[in-house]
Amino acid sequence: MKKIVVLGGGYGGVLTAKKLAKRLAKHKDVSITLIDRHPYHTMMTELHEVAACRVDEEAIKMDLKQIFAGRKVDVVLDEIKKIDFDGQSLKGSKKTYDYDYLVIGTGCKPTFFGIPGAEEHAMTLWSFDDAVKLKRQIRDMFNLASKELDEEKRRQMLTFVVVGAGFTGIELIGEIAEYRDELCHEYHIDPKDVRLVVADMAPKILPILPDKLIKKSEKYLQKMNVEMITSAKITGVTENSVVLGDKGELQAQTIVWTAGVEGSELVGNLDVQQNGRKRIVTNDKLQSADHKNVYVVGDNIFYVPEGEERPVPQMVENAEHSATLIAHNITADIKETGKYKSYKPTFHGTMVCIGGRYGVAAIGTPKKMFHFTGFMAMFFKHMINIVYFLQVLGFHKVWSYKIHEFFKVKNKRSFVGGHLAMRSPNFWLVPLRIFLGFKWLSEGLAKLPKVLENPSNIFLIPPKAADGTTGASQAIEAVQQTVDGHTAASSVQTAKTAVEAIPVPDFLKSMVDGSMDMFFYTADGGYTALASIFQTGMVFAEIIFGAMLILGLFTSLASLGTIAMGVMIYTSGMAPFEMLWYFFGGIALIGGSGSTLGLDYYLYPHLKRIWKNIPFVKKWYLYTD
Repeated sequence: MKKIVVLGGGYGGVLTAKKLAKRLAKHKDVSITLIDRHPYHTMMTELHEVAACRVDEEAIKMDLKQIFAGRKVDVVLDEIKKIDFDGQSLKGSKKTYDYDYLVIGTGCKPTFFGIPGAEEHAMTLWSFDDAVKLKRQIRDMFNLASKELDEEKRRQMLTFVVVGAGFTGIELIGEIAEYRDELCHEYHIDPKDVRLVVADMAPKILPILPDKLIKKSEKYLQKMNVEMITSAKITGVTENSVVLGDKGELQAQTIVWTAGVEGSELVGNLDVQQNGRKRIVTNDKLQSADHKNVYVVGDNIFYVPEGEERPVPQMVENAEHSATLIAHNITADIKETGKYKSYKPTFHGTMVCIGGRYGVAAIGTPKKMFHFTGFMAMFFKHMINIVYFLQVLGFHKVWSYKIHEFFKVKNKRSFVGGHLAMRSPNFWLVPLRIFLGFKWLSEGLAKLPKVLENPSNIFLIPPKAADGTTGASQAIEAVQQTVDGHTAASSVQTAKTAVEAIPVPDFLKSMVDGSMDMFFYTADGGYTALASIFQTGMVFAEIIFGAMLILGLFTSLASLGTIAMGVMIYTSGMAPFEMLWYFFGGIALIGGSGSTLGLDYYLYPHLKRIWKNIPFVKKWYLYTD
C-alpha cells in the first residue's frame, strides 16, 4: 500500500488531494490522507468580506468532508507537531502518520519583521478566526463609541488603522469604508467622525500593480475618505497606537497588521533548505531539495522558474498550477511511467476588490496584460472565483457563492448594486400562485371531457392545409393580414380566434411547420397517433400543474411546466394575448412561493435530506443547503 499524505487543507492541499484522487481512483493499493487541524477549507482571499460583514461567516468556509465525499481521500483532523523525514512519518497531537509521499501545503502566517509590539498588540487577518474576531472588534468599537462621552477615547475608538498596503490591506480598508456607512446609521454616528487609515513602508500602495491601476485605486480610496500614508517607517505598535517614525504616532484602538507573511511555524522548524521567509526550496518537479518523496504546494514553494528572476508568487493561481503538477508527478512515480513534468507556470494577472462595488485588475498573459476597473474588474474576480469553486465543491458552492455575493447583499454592497437582492417575501406571491393555478386547472378540466370522449378528435393542433403548410402558419398569417377588419384566411378552422393571437416571427413559423409536419401529420394530411398522445398529455398537464400551483407542491417545477406549455401554445400560433400574463406569472413563481402557505414548506426539507445522502449527489455536489 502506497501512502500519500497531504498536509494542509488550503488551496494547494485541497486541489492536490482532489486531483490525486481522480488520477488514482482505480488504484486500490494507494491511500490518500489529508490532514488539517480545522474541519473546513477557508477562502483566504475573501476574509475581508467577513471581517467587514459583507457576507455571512459560513460563506467563506467549505466542509472538507463534503469536498471529498465519495472520493478516496480520508480527512483527518489533527495538528502536526513534527515531521520525521528519515522515518517518513508525521507526529500529530493524536497519533503518528506514516507516508510514502508527502505533500506540504501548510500555508503561511503573518510576519512582523521584529517591530516592537506589533505581534502583541496588532490584530491580523490571516485565518477564519481572525476575520470573525475583527468583525466583532469593529462593531464593538462603534457600539462603545456611541456611548462614550470622552472625546479622546471616542476618537481612538473610531480610528481604524491597517498596516500594509498590499492586496490584503487595501481590500480590508475598502471593505471597512463601505461598512462604515452602515454602522454609522445603526449607531447614530456622523461618518465624519470615523477615521480610516492605511499605512505602509513602501512608497506606494499595491506596488505589484501598474501605475495606472494604482492611481485609480488611490482615487477611489480618497473618494471613500480613506487616508493613505506611504513611505512610513513603522517603528512600533502599542496597545492604542502605531508609531510611524518621523510621520508621528496614530492613536487607535483597532490596528490590523497585513504587512507581510512567512512560512507557517511548522515549516519554519523543518530541517530542510529554506529561503524567502521560511519557504521550502524545491527543484523543478516541486520536490523538496532534500527529499525526493516530499513535494511542496502553494505558498510554501520557493522555486525560481527558468528564465525568471523571482520565485513563484504566493497567490491562489500558483496553488492551482502547482497542485496539478504535483498530482501528475506523484502519479507518474506510482505508475512508474517516468513521464515527470517540470513546473513552468504561466500566471494570468491579479485582481483587487476595494469593497464590494469596485475593483482593479490586470489580466492576460505575461506578454500582454489588459487593465480593468470597476464593473469589469469585479466581474472577472467573481468569474475566477466561480471557476475555482467548480473545481472544489462544484454546483453546491457556486450556488452558495451566488446567493451570498449577489442575492443576499447588504446595503447594496455588490458590483451589481442591490438590483438582484432578494427583498420581497414570498407570501405576496401566494395570491398569484393560487389564481394562476386555478386558471390552468379550469382550462384543463374544460377540455378533459372532449379528450376522454374521443382521444382521436384533435382540437389543440391546427389541421394541415392543402398547400402543405400547417394550420398554425395560416393562423399566424391571419393575424398579420386583415382586410376591412375581416381575416384573409377565414377558411382555416382556427382563423376566428387567430385574429386575437400573438404574432409569431417567420423563422419560428418555419421551425413549427417542420416539426409539426414530422411528428403530428400523416402524408395524406391527417393526424398521427402522436398527435392524440400530445393533446391528451397537454390537457392532463394543465390539470396537474394547475393543482400543484394551488397546493404549493413542487411550485418551481410546476411554474416551469406552465411556462413550457405557454411557449408551445404560442409557437402553434393560437396563443391569445391573455397568454402573456400566464407566461410572466409563471416566471414570477419560479423562486419557490410554495414554501409559503404551501406543501413545499413541509416537503422540501425532507426531500433535501434524502437527496443529499444519495452517493452520486454527494460526490458531484448536486445539492444546496
